[in-house]
Amino acid sequence: MVEEQGGEVNVMTASCCAECGKEGEGDAVSLKTCKSCMVVKYCNAACQKNHWSKHKNECKQRAADLRDGALFKDPPSKEDCPICFLPMPLMLISCISLPHATISSVPINDFAKANEELANEVTEQCYACCGKRICGGCVHSFRKSGNIDNCPYCRADKMSKTVEEKVEELMKRAEANNDAAAKFVLGSQYCHGIGGLQQDHAKAMELYSRAAELGCSAAHNNLAGVYHERGDMKKAKFHLEAAAIAGHEVARNNLGIMEDMSGNMEQAVKHWMIAASAGCYRAMHELVTNFGLGRISRELIDSTLAAYNNSCVEMRSEARDAYIRAITE
Repeated sequence: MVEEQGGEVNVMTASCCAECGKEGEGDAVSLKTCKSCMVVKYCNAACQKNHWSKHKNECKQRAADLRDGALFKDPPSKEDCPICFLPMPLMLISCISLPHATISSVPINDFAKANEELANEVTEQCYACCGKRICGGCVHSFRKSGNIDNCPYCRADKMSKTVEEKVEELMKRAEANNDAAAKFVLGSQYCHGIGGLQQDHAKAMELYSRAAELGCSAAHNNLAGVYHERGDMKKAKFHLEAAAIAGHEVARNNLGIMEDMSGNMEQAVKHWMIAASAGCYRAMHELVTNFGLGRISRELIDSTLAAYNNSCVEMRSEARDAYIRAITE
């Protein structure tokens, strides 16, 4: 049954078409759910089109609510390094932390900091031989032990292969195993013209898109950057949101900046809090800066600061500290 109330449609049962009221009867009438609101159903495209003028406002609001629900729920846990089993830092800057401390003993500006020059340093290495992503600390320790030529995980000999053989191996992994990480690495190599590949932005976008479809948050983040450079802010925001939902805290921090610039401070703070709680230095910096401007309460800063420092502590190890020292000396 479908009733109209105040100009809006109230679907009384989920088993009938919202336009004509025809009920689903097994294989006789196959109802399809509206992909935006995931509530109303239609028996065919014509009914959906005819019903749109009545449904569009409710549909858009419901879709926005669903998106917010997905966007601001707790992000998935960080992936662990397969060797040390510690959470993988997204940015090297997150590895340098203060010792664990309580709110009462941590001054407002003494959150975990590091040299900004470290922000773009590689925190991990992906190996085509086994498809594993290894944290910089474990890679550094393995090489210090004299195993410069081998993969830290499967011990495969890397140096015996030419650049072309390594690229071929990576391509085979990307295609045969439908490996999102391999597609992302290949996309990055095409994007920057490294790893023995000629720069090809079209190929990079294709690989990034395929990796994103498989759930790669880093691919979504890189696609957002490309669309941002092209001035397509709608697609840039879409991919930032997809990356954030998948747990990419840097993408979430950038979403916060985007919302702040649009005047949506409440949304911006939500993004920064989630990103900072995952150990994102830049998000914590944004919160502290806005606290100094009187836009954020001390209570909010305190709760987020505790989560931020704890996250940094969880990602820190002697091996990772040694890696940081090695690349900064």
